[in-house]
This record gives sequence, C-alpha cells and structure tokens, in this order.
Amino acid sequence: MNKRRPYVRSMDGWWRRNPYFVEYMIHEGTALFVAAYAGILLNGLLHLSQGEAAWNAWLAALKSPFYIGFHVLALIALTYHTYTWFKIMPRTMPPVVVGGQRLSACAITGSGLAVASAACLGLLALVWGMAR
Repeated sequence: MNKRRPYVRSMDGWWRRNPYFVEYMIHEGTALFVAAYAGILLNGLLHLSQGEAAWNAWLAALKSPFYIGFHVLALIALTYHTYTWFKIMPRTMPPVVVGGQRLSACAITGSGLAVASAACLGLLALVWGMAR
C-alpha cells in the first residue's frame, strides 16, 4: 500500500484572503435579497388574485416597520448587486467592436448602468403618473 496521504485542503476561510473572492461572495449573497424580493412580489400577486380584501391586507402588511426596513436593506443590496453585475459583464462577454475599436470595460459597464438607471426612472415616472 502507498504510505502517502492525499492532499486535503483546509477550509479555514481561504476565500477571505483574496479581495476578488470576497467581492464575489458579497455579490452572491446579495442575490438572496433578489430572491426574497421576488417572493414578496409573488405573494402580492397571489393576494391580488384572491380579491380586493386580500390585496388591501397585503398592502397594509407592507407598511409595517419590518417590511419597510427590509425594503431599505433590499434597495441597498440590489443596488450593489446591479453595480457588480454590470462590473462583471465586460469580463464575461465577447469583445464589442464599434468603428473598428474594441469598447473598453468602463464603457460597457457605464452604458449598462446608464440603461438600467434610465429604465428604473422611466418605470418610476410611469408608476408615479398612474398613481395620480
């Protein structure tokens, strides 16, 4: 029998020593807020299908301090998640060539964030207009 033992890597938080992995883990952790917020919206859709009383009860529940605090935390987490998503995007997509020149990572990230911001502002204006 072979007397050599196989290598077993210790799991002592090796990822915390590399800033890239720390940022990646935070990005992945904020995805939990995305899933939780999607669950809240699906719950609202379920209450909407159950009638006006259920919908109004769901809206009243969203006005509790717990949900208001959750929405503030979710806004912060989703903003960071969006930023890191667009920051990672140039590394994962094929090169974009415009006018014979390759677009820089900064241009791709900036344009992605600008489009996302414009879409959010447009949606906010639409919702604000419908509420009036």
